[in-house]
Amino acid sequence: MYESKKTYYYGTGRRKHSVARVRVYEGTGKITINGRDIDDYFGLETLKLIVRQPFGVTDTNDKFDIVCTVAGGGVTGQAGAIRHGLSRALLQYNPELRAALKKEGFLTRDPRMKERKKYGLKAARRAPQFSKR
Repeated sequence: MYESKKTYYYGTGRRKHSVARVRVYEGTGKITINGRDIDDYFGLETLKLIVRQPFGVTDTNDKFDIVCTVAGGGVTGQAGAIRHGLSRALLQYNPELRAALKKEGFLTRDPRMKERKKYGLKAARRAPQFSKR
């Protein structure tokens, strides 16, 4: 789809178990995720809004085409990972956008992960049912 000779800006985004590799090309505002259009990939409008947030903050709507590959996690985690990667890619394009993106918290990697299951328990914190008699 995009030839390898065309220049792009790259950013890796992560959230929970999702990892997004985002390439930003100069273009018209088309967003492609895993070879599919954003409207086909995400059903919910809120997830599409999350992905487009860095453009609203930096006033770069319809200036770039985005091609990204995302794997792992659920749809919300993937949307957050794409937003993180997109923010990092926009920094490569123009480092002066850092203040605006950092103020909104788009450059911070969300550290919240699923807690591991512990032995002796049924889940991360769920203990077996207690019976007095």
